[in-house]
Amino acid sequence: MFKTFKSDINAVLERDPAARSKAEVFFLYSGFKAVRSHRKANWFFRHNLKFIARFISQRSRHKTGIEIHPGATIGKGLFIDHGMGVVIGETTVIGENCTIYQNVTLGGTGKETGKRHPTLGNNVLVGSGAKVLGPFKVGDNSRIAAGAVVLSEIPPNSTAVGVPARVVKVNGVRSETLDQIHVSDPVALALCNMEHKINVLEKELQELKNDKGKE
Repeated sequence: MFKTFKSDINAVLERDPAARSKAEVFFLYSGFKAVRSHRKANWFFRHNLKFIARFISQRSRHKTGIEIHPGATIGKGLFIDHGMGVVIGETTVIGENCTIYQNVTLGGTGKETGKRHPTLGNNVLVGSGAKVLGPFKVGDNSRIAAGAVVLSEIPPNSTAVGVPARVVKVNGVRSETLDQIHVSDPVALALCNMEHKINVLEKELQELKNDKGKE
């Protein structure tokens, strides 16, 4: 657990330019406090001491404004930035080195039983106000844009934008300049593709006219 706490602190220092020291993160960052409390609560939850687990998680919720069910599974290096209003459901699984902004919900739709909440792969970023609802997976290195509502699976190395979210596949691995704003617009990309095809067709049509004129 100590190694995991160290990874969580380093994740904040690496991804938040406002963080100045490990001490500042440890004592003053509500996102780190919520994750730290969750790791304790999860230990009690897994050892069937569920009342104590819920007590710890609810106490953390009142202190930080971040609600994480003690049953959720969270990998090392999670960074919850700002954090107010974040809700993470019981059967949520979060991979390593993920980033979550304020007002994010990793929840269910109310229709499922058993596994009800999403699974985030490694290096996933979820922008502020986004809602990821249902028992599907968001692939490694993917980005959920701010305000998006994701209701179905997201492939790896992809970006989800809009309500409901649409997917734009991204080639390559996780960008080092990953953020929640600079994401591809699927409508703009589609229009660019159409414009390119029209230009090609116009060129071919002009060539046919030229050939016919020579005859």
